[in-house]
Amino acid sequence: MSEAPAHLWVWVTLFAAAVQTLRFMLQKLLAGAQLSVGGATFSRFLFGFPLAAAAALAFIAGSGSPWPHLSGAFWGYVIAGGATQVAATFLTVALFGLRNFAVGVAFTKTETVQVALFSAVILGEWVGPLGWVGIVIGLAGVLFLTKPPEGGFALRAALYGIGAGALFGLSSIFYRGATLELEPLGFFARAIVALACATFVQSLGMGLYLRLREPGQLCRVFAAWRRTVLVGITGVLGSAGWFTAFSLQNAAFVRAFGQVEIVFTLLASALVFHEKLHRREGIGIALVMLSLIVIVLAGR
Repeated sequence: MSEAPAHLWVWVTLFAAAVQTLRFMLQKLLAGAQLSVGGATFSRFLFGFPLAAAAALAFIAGSGSPWPHLSGAFWGYVIAGGATQVAATFLTVALFGLRNFAVGVAFTKTETVQVALFSAVILGEWVGPLGWVGIVIGLAGVLFLTKPPEGGFALRAALYGIGAGALFGLSSIFYRGATLELEPLGFFARAIVALACATFVQSLGMGLYLRLREPGQLCRVFAAWRRTVLVGITGVLGSAGWFTAFSLQNAAFVRAFGQVEIVFTLLASALVFHEKLHRREGIGIALVMLSLIVIVLAGR
């Protein structure tokens, strides 16, 4: 970790969260058009893989880094991470049809507690007391943001969101493991190579799924390439940010700090989709922002 500034992961995570919010906005628009949930999800990986692969090859060639050894453990982490991320993205896009855009994404933020537990169990990377304080404060803020305005409880949306959060958490841990398998390469080389391999696996898997289960969707994705390519570009940029952050810091800290995305999402919800926000969002945002400060201090 000495090869990068101590707080570089914070800025990289901010970038990744902002770009991911933009991708979710684009995917919502796609899901509401001629593409199914699966088609909108696949569009992210189809046009993202060529960009990630080209970036990886260019960076390794330009930097003089040795070609990494892609071990069986590395591919195991990549395949597991790719599969859980696809499933999580599928659930998240499906959420948009059940709840308000901002609230739907917020349900997935239950991943912060789950990823801290997964990190300890799978990678043996523990979160200290201060880190847990930050995670709990952030979770409290998210709960304020996800409370249904009418006072009811949307069980199906909650289950979708919590499930997506768990799967996103697992994918973060697996991707963190993949980048660690590529040491002693530099942090960005590890991130971009892992990303290229992950998007390759995801493109193949989702393409096969659509071919077998949703005939006609592949053609619709390609036909709508002018719109879907934007999802691919924002997807690969956001993923590059997350992978880089994972190569620099414990995935639990990265995902906890990534809760800043909910602030970006609320802004998008109000300004782009003209969805009504409520006063409780002020408390939720304040708690999330407080948690970010605590997480940065814990991540030191």
